[in-house]
Amino acid sequence: MKLLASSYHYTPVLACLGPKESPRALLPFMEISSVFTGRRGVALPFTDDCEPLAHSPDAAKAMLEHALQLAQTRNWGKVEFRGGSTLLPEATPATTFYSHDLELKSCETALAKGLDSSVRRAVRKAEQAGVTIEFSDQPAAVESFYQLLALTRRRHGLPPQPFHFFSGLQRLLAAGSGTVVLARLRGEAIAGAIYLFSGKTVHYKYGASDERHQQVRGNNLVMWRALSTFAKQGYTRLDFGRTSLENEGLRAFKLSWGSREQTCHYLVRDVARQRWIQAPDRAQGWHTSFFRQLPLPIARLIGKLIYRHLG
Repeated sequence: MKLLASSYHYTPVLACLGPKESPRALLPFMEISSVFTGRRGVALPFTDDCEPLAHSPDAAKAMLEHALQLAQTRNWGKVEFRGGSTLLPEATPATTFYSHDLELKSCETALAKGLDSSVRRAVRKAEQAGVTIEFSDQPAAVESFYQLLALTRRRHGLPPQPFHFFSGLQRLLAAGSGTVVLARLRGEAIAGAIYLFSGKTVHYKYGASDERHQQVRGNNLVMWRALSTFAKQGYTRLDFGRTSLENEGLRAFKLSWGSREQTCHYLVRDVARQRWIQAPDRAQGWHTSFFRQLPLPIARLIGKLIYRHLG
């Protein structure tokens, strides 16, 4: 919450059900005030999933109902829940995504058995090509990853997130909240990922690569070394995050590691009109063709200007 507030100038709002000393349920929001997208509450922006923290399903459901009242009190035009849709069966989902998670087995042989044969071949190919892997939480590693991310976002037709967000994220990584895993070929960073830690769960938050070196399969080696390392460190689950229903390539990549697939639904409430509304996934559209043509410095500038409004 501190990182989102400092990076995008959002107002943090923590919804609490019951006394603060012993709450029955909690749900964090960011209040976004934008001249372009209005005033709204999101739990939480730029996260894949954020269900209420609650002692029971009844308390979680009561929290969502309490949050709807909070939205009126704070004059939000809209309120968005990224998770918890099963608690409000009467609500129409605004957007639906795939989600994937993988049980991390401490035995590397058992972990490898769950991989598709194509993944095992890709890992061997990367190793034979001389690709090396490094784990780091230092600023230089985040900067290298960000360069790869900017290339990947342009390839997908999207502007990159502002660098100052990743600079703030690096400080969280250095405090033990996660790590950067980079694949290098002859010293050059060719692929990488950022993983975040939460209890016994590892979250695969960002992935990126240089398409010029796609043939050596650096992404596959990054993921394999990350899985095996985290499993040995005692983590028991990898959360692959959300995937657009239209992104079959990314879906296939996540399934190839032996992950379990589910669907997750986001809910958006029009507070003034008192109705649930749809918010289509904009992973594809006219804008993707536009951003693919932009020079990286221009794309980075646009990302810096618009991300706080998107939320």
